[in-house]
Amino acid sequence: MSRCTAPVRGHRSAAAAEACPACGGRSGRYSGYSGYRVSSYSSYSSSTSGSGISRSIGGSSSRNVRPRWSGAGSVQLYTPEEVRALTPIREAVEKRASVPGIRDVFLCHAWDDRQGAAKQLSELLLASGVSVWFSENDIGLGEPFLRAIDKGLAKTRIGIVLVTPALLKRLPAAGVADKELSVLLARDQLVPIVHNTTYDALRDVSPMLASRNGLDTSEEPMADVAAKLAELVRVPVSAGRCG
Repeated sequence: MSRCTAPVRGHRSAAAAEACPACGGRSGRYSGYSGYRVSSYSSYSSSTSGSGISRSIGGSSSRNVRPRWSGAGSVQLYTPEEVRALTPIREAVEKRASVPGIRDVFLCHAWDDRQGAAKQLSELLLASGVSVWFSENDIGLGEPFLRAIDKGLAKTRIGIVLVTPALLKRLPAAGVADKELSVLLARDQLVPIVHNTTYDALRDVSPMLASRNGLDTSEEPMADVAAKLAELVRVPVSAGRCG
């Protein structure tokens, strides 16, 4: 058996270690493996951190547009895609601005979200001066449920659909939310709000709804989403008067 020729503290150089009959091959293999591991980890860290930075910069730089309906003091910025998607909705709002007795938005949501995300969005909109039809607030005890929803749909300018994991689970069961969505899709005056899920997940359940660009709380806070919706439905008094 070969014996190591190193001093007590090891070989004094890589060449000496390679020449050692006991350690030569082992040292070379270990050194190469170690170098590979460090190099691979370094490359992986650089690529992941780099892609994260580029995504962040790309998202912020593309959100630099103000639509024509933004007020002079607005701080909300939009992507060009958001403006294109919301412009037809804004036009529908303006056409119905002079219709009396209707609310700004109908909030379509999953039953499971009524005390969570749907309530949060409703409260943010109400605080911004938006009139919201929200089942938790607008269906009285003992009132026929579906008939109340039917009236709510008829008496609102546009619909917003809060897309959450709970809604994606509910829609295939063809319950109340599915019926509301069918009406809103037929009217073609709705804005999807994607929250805690993705458009890919939505596409698996409702390709028609997923084909409509909307707003996404993974890209901006719910408060900013509500502020954009408030801008979308807010019409100056003069614009709402009949000539």
